[in-house]
Amino acid sequence: MNEPAIEVQGLSKRFGVGGGEVQALKRVSFNVEPAAVSGLIGPDGAGKTTLMRLAAGLLVPDEGHIRLLGLDATTEARVVQSQLGYMPQRFGLYEDLSVQENLDLYADLHGVLTEERPARYRTLTRMTGLGDFTGRLAGRLSGGMKQKLGLACTLVGSPRLLLLDEPTVGVDPVSRRELWDIIYGLVREEGTTVLVSTAYLDEAERCADVILLHEGRVLEQGPPATTRNRASGRVFGVTARGRHNRDLQAELAGYGGIVDAVLQGEHVRVVTSEGWPDAATGRLAAEEAQIKPMPPRFEDGVMLLLREDARPLATEPAAVQRPAPVRRDENIIVVRELSRRFGDFYAVRDVSFEVRRGEVFGLLGANGAGKSTTFRMLCGLLPASAGSLRVAGFDLRRAAAIARARIGYMSQKFSLYQDLTVRQNIDFFASVYGLAGERRAVRMRRVLEEFELEPLAGRVSGELSLGFKQRLAMACALMHEPEILFLDEPTSGVDPIARREFWARIGALARAGVTVMVTTHFMEEAEYCDRLAIMVAGRILAMGEPGEIKNRARSQETPEPTLEDAFVHVVESAQQLEAAA
Repeated sequence: MNEPAIEVQGLSKRFGVGGGEVQALKRVSFNVEPAAVSGLIGPDGAGKTTLMRLAAGLLVPDEGHIRLLGLDATTEARVVQSQLGYMPQRFGLYEDLSVQENLDLYADLHGVLTEERPARYRTLTRMTGLGDFTGRLAGRLSGGMKQKLGLACTLVGSPRLLLLDEPTVGVDPVSRRELWDIIYGLVREEGTTVLVSTAYLDEAERCADVILLHEGRVLEQGPPATTRNRASGRVFGVTARGRHNRDLQAELAGYGGIVDAVLQGEHVRVVTSEGWPDAATGRLAAEEAQIKPMPPRFEDGVMLLLREDARPLATEPAAVQRPAPVRRDENIIVVRELSRRFGDFYAVRDVSFEVRRGEVFGLLGANGAGKSTTFRMLCGLLPASAGSLRVAGFDLRRAAAIARARIGYMSQKFSLYQDLTVRQNIDFFASVYGLAGERRAVRMRRVLEEFELEPLAGRVSGELSLGFKQRLAMACALMHEPEILFLDEPTSGVDPIARREFWARIGALARAGVTVMVTTHFMEEAEYCDRLAIMVAGRILAMGEPGEIKNRARSQETPEPTLEDAFVHVVESAQQLEAAA
């Protein structure tokens, strides 16, 4: 038990990409202790997935070695895999098989004896809450339940070591908490060693040990407290009377010496390279801003490590600039008694709300709550079963094509053509939106330049990192300078730096008068929204500004609730009422 569960020494791996070569890992070395949860974090392209695949024996290193449970992952791959559970980002569930049939299939693959299966199945279905759903087709499960089934299938062979590659991507906060309870239960009850990669730094903070990869190298390894303490004395909360926090955040992010600036509750959370930068003092004093020290978080320390140069964060791309409209109190989206039925099942039921011009409106909900269905109806991609929708002044039942010309849509899976280059994707979407001649050429040049895609213009989009795919998808959605932008979980699985760049662009859009409607499972970025609506089982159960939503969850046990606390409170209250009925 004193030996490392994973021992990595001088590990290097190169790939040929786009006629060139990418060094995914550069002489990486670290150890993972047994019977604990260790986290693997880093920006897109840092080498996390490559490392996971090397550990699982699916790739062969160019240099160095990796040992798992005392065995060489390359020369003894078959033996290692018999004691290993590996859940990749896209776990291979068979959606036309039931939950039970998927479990049986993976039990066959892992060689689990027939007489051992009933007890193992009982343990796994109890652990994952799938006991009442064993007869349901996997394709009919919600996103959170699919992840739980994937984990159950990974665990069916009782592995001593578990490798999880971003298991909570695209999963709502309630399901995320449940998945982490399962992971900790495995460590506590079965002594399992877990290495988990994650894009969510609040999850990494729950690990006993965290490995931070950056550009193929280990930047730091240690307990989260070590990274968190790097930011001591460098974190401040800033508010300014009469200023929208989103505008204040954009201004602060532009000062040298400010490493990070994000919205948190009623203030802007600022991380500095040293103390408070002098350049920001005079301007904020004139605005009677309040600046107060705050305790550091793990994420603050990570941003210090990743952004040591502290160059300005803010971007105001001209590609998203448009003249601000005269009226910002105008309702540009009006939804009344909206319903969508599939057979006898209501995906959306009696939903009503309005969105003002230039507003950032967030639609939150658990997996399967009806968010994406609502989006598709608002974009004219799916007819409503009942109710009315007006978008950009047009009734979608009568003038869907005209309304669509004023809409930009960025879907959950990014509607890119993976085998086309970056330039070809942009050119294709320009034609879809009816751009021609000089305007088309000008828009293509501008988005390539201002989304920093020009150096990648000849690259096949399927080879891009997730962060650059996100940039490309957003560039395509903005080609025709839409009045309204619909974003369906646009930052799912994207690293913290790419998320910040993304929201800087959204802030620029909103200031220019573009209306933005967004769904997200990441509650901290929901703070960037002017208003939020929380959907449960096809209905809106809570709506208001982020502060109003959080106040609903305030209690003696939770005096300062986060948005995640408030979301969980709304969802669990609805579930309790349904159970009581």
